[in-house]
Amino acid sequence: MSTPEPGRKKRRTGLIRSVLGAAFGVQSSQVQEEDFQSRSPWRYVVAGIVFTVCFVLVLMWIVSRVVASGGVQ
Repeated sequence: MSTPEPGRKKRRTGLIRSVLGAAFGVQSSQVQEEDFQSRSPWRYVVAGIVFTVCFVLVLMWIVSRVVASGGVQ
């Protein structure tokens, strides 16, 4: 198994930081401009959808655990 290229790893972490920043509303204007100048928006769209699905599933899991511990069914 080969190790990822440094540029590719940087792009991946940049994508993750951009999606998290956008999701929580703390993304800087400079980063937003860099994202808009990207060649393809599909990476951001897919990453945003994946993040949203994971976020909702985690919230559902937390709520089900809280409800189960409270004795309410």
